[in-house]
Amino acid sequence: MENNQLRVSPVRRKLHHMWQDRVLYLILAPTIIYFCVFRVWPIINMRLAFFDYKARGPWVFAGLKYFKLVFQSSAFKDILTNTLIISFMKYVLLFPLFVVFAILLNELRMRKFRQYVQVVSYLPHFLSWVVIAGIWISFLSPADNGGLNTILNFFGVQSVDLLTNKGAIRWILFLCEGWRSLGWDSIIFFTAILNISPSLYEAARMDGANRWDIVKNIILPALLIPMTTVFILNLGFFMSAGFDQVYNFTNPAVNSVIDILDTYVNRVGIEQAQYSIGTAVSLIKGVVGVFLVCMTHVASKKLTGEGVW
Repeated sequence: MENNQLRVSPVRRKLHHMWQDRVLYLILAPTIIYFCVFRVWPIINMRLAFFDYKARGPWVFAGLKYFKLVFQSSAFKDILTNTLIISFMKYVLLFPLFVVFAILLNELRMRKFRQYVQVVSYLPHFLSWVVIAGIWISFLSPADNGGLNTILNFFGVQSVDLLTNKGAIRWILFLCEGWRSLGWDSIIFFTAILNISPSLYEAARMDGANRWDIVKNIILPALLIPMTTVFILNLGFFMSAGFDQVYNFTNPAVNSVIDILDTYVNRVGIEQAQYSIGTAVSLIKGVVGVFLVCMTHVASKKLTGEGVW
């Protein structure tokens, strides 16, 4: 009897503590429910990629049928190429700009101006891609009253239509992503810079180091670990390329160069109700993302001694 009481008492204590903090758990409940419904449950139902979907009745096992259909599709190669190019531009080419921006913020000596720059650069992150796309589409409008063409016409340059230009649309996505994410994604690097001990700066100045020497020998080494961690985590989204952004900027003239895996899943899996094919593509994305994260983590551990875990 005493042993049973001893076994039960820790559980009862935990339940008692949970009841005391019930308000906090109630506040946390919507987040838990969200992740269970939109994150955990979809992972469980990834099995649909191996079954023939039926609204009623049991699903019939189809093996690798839908994976073969995806890889044999004539459009899949182009869509995969578009995804890799756009992701490379966003997650590789854009990544150093976040670090540079954080360093430049640190170099600003006027505190009021630095705070102003921070607030202005953070604000676009809180706008949805619908709003951001509307702003950029209005600015790049081919009409003469569009912001860009108004400026070009003022200087006697002929109007341009970049939104239907296949050679320009990917760079428009790149610039939009940079405008939206530059301030927000640089926060972690700016915070890492602020955590550097002031004594290191004082010692460097006593040794005659200039600002560039301080950046090269103190700031950049301090940013190595957060840069590595963020870069590895970004690779997990490498096969996504940003559905919200691409979907809002797509049009028939440029769809062939910005049609990515996510828009393909939306078009085939949702609009055409081919759920098994859409699930198969999503599963491919997830597996490749996990592989990239694990691969870069191992490489980082060997090269720098630090990784994600």
